[in-house]
Amino acid sequence: MVRSRTARLLPTRTDYAGLRSSWKVDVVSGVTVGVVALPLALAFGISSGVGAAAGLITAVIAGLVAAVFGGSHVQVSGPTGAMAVILAPIVAAHGIGSIALVTVLAGLLVLFAGAVGLGRAVTFIPWPVIEGFTLGIAITIFLQQVPAAFASTPPKGERTLPAAWSVIADADWSAALKTLGVVAVVAALMVTLPRLHRSIPESLTAIVVVTLVTHFAHIDVAAIGELPSHLSAPVLPHVDTQALHSLLSAAVAIAALAAIESLLSARVAATMSPTGPYDPDRELTGQGLASMASGLFGGMPATGAIARTAVNVRAGARTRVAAIVHSLFLLGVVYLATGPVSTIPLAALSGVLMVTCFRMISASTIRKILHSTRSDALIFAVTAVITVCFDLIEAVQIGIVVAAFFALRQIARRSAVTREDLPGPPMPGDEHIALLRLDGAMFFGAAERISTTISEGANTVQVVIIRMSHLGMLDATGAHTLAEIVTELESRGVTVIIKGVQPEHLRLLTGVGVVDSLRHQNHLIDSLDSAIAHARNHVAVADPAGDAARTTL
Repeated sequence: MVRSRTARLLPTRTDYAGLRSSWKVDVVSGVTVGVVALPLALAFGISSGVGAAAGLITAVIAGLVAAVFGGSHVQVSGPTGAMAVILAPIVAAHGIGSIALVTVLAGLLVLFAGAVGLGRAVTFIPWPVIEGFTLGIAITIFLQQVPAAFASTPPKGERTLPAAWSVIADADWSAALKTLGVVAVVAALMVTLPRLHRSIPESLTAIVVVTLVTHFAHIDVAAIGELPSHLSAPVLPHVDTQALHSLLSAAVAIAALAAIESLLSARVAATMSPTGPYDPDRELTGQGLASMASGLFGGMPATGAIARTAVNVRAGARTRVAAIVHSLFLLGVVYLATGPVSTIPLAALSGVLMVTCFRMISASTIRKILHSTRSDALIFAVTAVITVCFDLIEAVQIGIVVAAFFALRQIARRSAVTREDLPGPPMPGDEHIALLRLDGAMFFGAAERISTTISEGANTVQVVIIRMSHLGMLDATGAHTLAEIVTELESRGVTVIIKGVQPEHLRLLTGVGVVDSLRHQNHLIDSLDSAIAHARNHVAVADPAGDAARTTL
């Protein structure tokens, strides 16, 4: 069993089924994605504080490993904006030297999550949380580009929003006008070029244009600077025992983000591509190995990249070869073109990311959420605000908690106790029988209200039939409350009959003592007719005038 599960997480020949007919389009798709990924890898590396070289190394190493070992046929992995957002404060607090260790630790955690089968957990994240998270990331990435766009450095120790505001308020406009001009040209080209022809790689073209213009016009703006012309040998990260505790908590946050973003991207890719479903556990395994490898080579944590994956799918990719070619293309850049790449203005990369941020935001999606329900709109807004003002992982956690609260409240509202008339013609003594139907769910959020409803009333009864065949959900709290209700009624001299217990509920009711609380086992009945006949028999043999046989329900 363990062996077969392990085998399912490893690469197989079927990963490349159909390659003979699709290899040409896969190669073209890989080169296309590589062209798109180059400026983004550089930009996200710089935005995270780790540096352009780390971003490029991550796209090469992690992209290759995730393509081979991941659970999606068309997923493209590498550095992403969300990861840049979470890495920036870690670099500020612990320095660039801590990133290798954090990256390897996070990779180990993601690998473990895939090995134990936690890949399906992403399906429990509500849609408003995902969209609020995405909006918050887009805003945060945009704000992170403000310092480079204004030819300034952000104040150390400040969060993204106040830091961006401080940079704008204290801007040196003589220098800022040059970099803002670069940003404006890049943005204009990225918006207009696709309208001229969809096949033009707008981000790369825009960067080439502004690099040439600033070089030949002798415009003094900051550039990327020196990049490695080869990959260094893998090195185990240095372990700082004093900072290990805080770095471990950072690794947990990074691992959670990497898992969530990678699985969301793979899920989106599965809906876009005809290549079939993805394996979420294998995807986590592949992403874990990718981050570990990236950390050993001096890179940063990697995740599945939704934008690059979408480009890959639209370019026609069918197998993992496309993502592999994307990494090999970027490897060629490392060995053959780091000289020209090092002259790219930082402001040009900021312009690329700023436009990318706007493309991450879907106005139609936001409208749909805001016009859905108040609770969904609130979940969306809370998640987005917390993402921008506080922390990415906290935003997802709080968003899920808020969504769970509203969902449980809705379920509790639909849970009810209804007193029904006995079916068929009335018979003498029926007024002493209460037929109660439990609807919805009897769980911790509704158990107290259901208990109060059953225990209160205005009719004098001798027998209570609790009809449970319509009950959809029952948890331990609900079952315990039901046991208390039965015990209380039986102590008053009221006979309790439970009708229609579903098989999945019977074990729980037995375990918490509901069945033991009944007068005897015959009061657990499957048929409604049998339950009513049994109740009428109790009423017939009882003294209707006896106080001991009555209670107020």
